[in-house]
Amino acid sequence: MASVVLAYSGGLDTSVAIRWIKEKYDLDVIAVTIDVGNERNMQEIADRATQIGAIKSIIVDGREDFVRYFVWPALQAGAIYEGQYPLATALARPLIARLLVEVARQEGAVAVAHGCTGKGNDQVRFDVSINTLAPDLKIIAPVREWSMTRDNEIAYAAEHNIPIKVTNASPYSVDQNLWGRSIECGVLEDPWAEPPADVFAWTDDPDTMDALEPKYYEISFQNGIPVALDGEEIPGYVLIETLNSEAGKYGIGRIDHIENRLVGIKSREIYEAPAAVVLHTAHSALESLTLSREQIRFKETISSEYARLIYNGQWYSALHQDLAAYVQSTQRFVSGTVRVKLSRGRCQIVGRKSDHSLYDHALATYDSGDQFDHNAALGFIKLWALPLSTQAQAQLLPSIGFEGNLLNSGEGKVQISSNHKNETPAK
Repeated sequence: MASVVLAYSGGLDTSVAIRWIKEKYDLDVIAVTIDVGNERNMQEIADRATQIGAIKSIIVDGREDFVRYFVWPALQAGAIYEGQYPLATALARPLIARLLVEVARQEGAVAVAHGCTGKGNDQVRFDVSINTLAPDLKIIAPVREWSMTRDNEIAYAAEHNIPIKVTNASPYSVDQNLWGRSIECGVLEDPWAEPPADVFAWTDDPDTMDALEPKYYEISFQNGIPVALDGEEIPGYVLIETLNSEAGKYGIGRIDHIENRLVGIKSREIYEAPAAVVLHTAHSALESLTLSREQIRFKETISSEYARLIYNGQWYSALHQDLAAYVQSTQRFVSGTVRVKLSRGRCQIVGRKSDHSLYDHALATYDSGDQFDHNAALGFIKLWALPLSTQAQAQLLPSIGFEGNLLNSGEGKVQISSNHKNETPAK
């Protein structure tokens, strides 16, 4: 019998999908569970898939690839969607899509399936990535097709003896990986409602930690990539796991975001991303030391475009290759160490150093040893102001009835207004 490869998370949607796909399409289901730092018992999830009816369960450890090829490039780019979301879920989708295609090829499957809804962003990310990598494979999205509500799914699972952990009393939809945790549904759909305490799993409440002493960490970067914590070189996923745990104790990384989805609606999303917040903060601090003013200015535009590209599911695009080439060029000298201070709900930069620093103490100091040429400032200011003063004399001042420089006439200050012409200055 023909088979389909299902991205299986062990949650409600994909658990119900195993039985539903068999009934609807008469296809054998091969469940693929991909570890991107989900902090769950992968073997237990795989066993549940076969218990429900999958003919085979496969576990793939994708943590190293996820960090090396997806998380670190996004960190180097400074990719944060709409200035708040570090793109944890969005970054994992192109990797999962690639691995689904690889397993489908190995198993001779005719289709791949995922548990995305018809109004979320993930359906776009999966479908676009799979179609780009393997346009011959059919894509099945049960949740998008069956139009069941979550209540209907829970009832379906109960009717068919499908083991699930979600209940009507705990209706949150959660996705998590090394880079962050996403929570939606339930009471969170009311943007006025404060998130209840049971929403958070990685971060402690900052309002309950008055006695917690601040803690310092030194994060070392090489070409924009974190390589060591407090001088100890450790694998990337271990570094992220450590900061998730340590920064989470201080309540760092809680994000409450009204997000503009690709499909055209607004959505209230809660995120926990302690390590992502700390590392983006530290990386930005190191860039401020090692990139020029113009590099930083232009990279802000690239960062925004890079984040949108990831969010919109365009990882496997020529545009991504183009932007990534620029980002990699900017990171050539982003090497050094940043000291961060973790305190209640806050990650603060308290030190940074680099062999490639553009900070020159002799130019910056106001103390003895100052080597800045103060006399050069007068000529610089005159040339900098020249376009403004030229335009003012030729256009602005005549337009309001002043032929000369009367801004400080001695008879009172003149207020320039573009809405009133030829007014007599008030005395």
